[in-house]
Amino acid sequence: MAAAPTGPWAALHPWLSLLRWDKPSGRLILLIPAGWSLWLLPDGPPAPALVGWIVLGALAVSGAGCIANDLWDRRIDPLVERTRSRPLASGRIGVAAAGLLMVVCLLAALAVVLWGLPAGSRGLCLGLAIACLPPVLLYPSAKRWFPYPQAVLALCWGFAVLIPWAAARGNLAGGGPLAAVWLATLLWTFGFDTVYAMADRADDARIGVRSSALSLGRRAPLVVGLCYASTAILLALAAFLQGAQTAFWPLWALASGGLLREAWLLRPADLPRSAFGLHFRHQVQLGALLLLALVAGRTVPLP
Repeated sequence: MAAAPTGPWAALHPWLSLLRWDKPSGRLILLIPAGWSLWLLPDGPPAPALVGWIVLGALAVSGAGCIANDLWDRRIDPLVERTRSRPLASGRIGVAAAGLLMVVCLLAALAVVLWGLPAGSRGLCLGLAIACLPPVLLYPSAKRWFPYPQAVLALCWGFAVLIPWAAARGNLAGGGPLAAVWLATLLWTFGFDTVYAMADRADDARIGVRSSALSLGRRAPLVVGLCYASTAILLALAAFLQGAQTAFWPLWALASGGLLREAWLLRPADLPRSAFGLHFRHQVQLGALLLLALVAGRTVPLP
């Protein structure tokens, strides 16, 4: 177990934990599909300033989503081993303070759209940001009424593809490449969040909340594998349609093999809880490797 924070960090840590900024894997796994989208743009690699604004906006929106999740689950989280130490569940932060921080995050995301993104794309991006809010804020409640709440999260993640594309192009006329990367993101998200939920199956079944891990039962590893295989194929299709260079394919093959291997390792029924957290961290690495493949494929010239 990690040592408790001391000094000034001790006062700041509950707030960072509420935003999940103390766990970079969860933030990176949202930024990766945004990177896939940006490096599949038909005009070539994105401007560095745009990348920076997209990162800031994603951090703000994901922080708001995490707070909304903990507000919904503040009475459930104390009953689940993995979440009982979260700031709201443990009482280290109050509901009013958490709600205020969520509003600040949403205002920060709005500021990014209105003042950071290109003027020609602000209207479309604002519309997408508003459309994104209902699933982001309602996702935490889905586990109470929907057997596959991970599908709702996947829809949220899909906006991480649409908004960067809209910001760079001023439209969503992306044809096959945009559709492929959007669908790849939905499937990848459903897969890795199903695995994330597998760690909580016993607690979720006991307290009566739903997840795709419970709904799929023993079929979960197979479905996750199909999601990962489809993700790899769709990204390859998008890269091919956008004229990716030779450098893309070796890295894509390595990442694709890793995705399938991770799904294969889920087959044993007696995996320890730690195995699912490790799987999640590996998805960050493999998703980043796919992003590196796209960067190489769009920037490294043919020999």
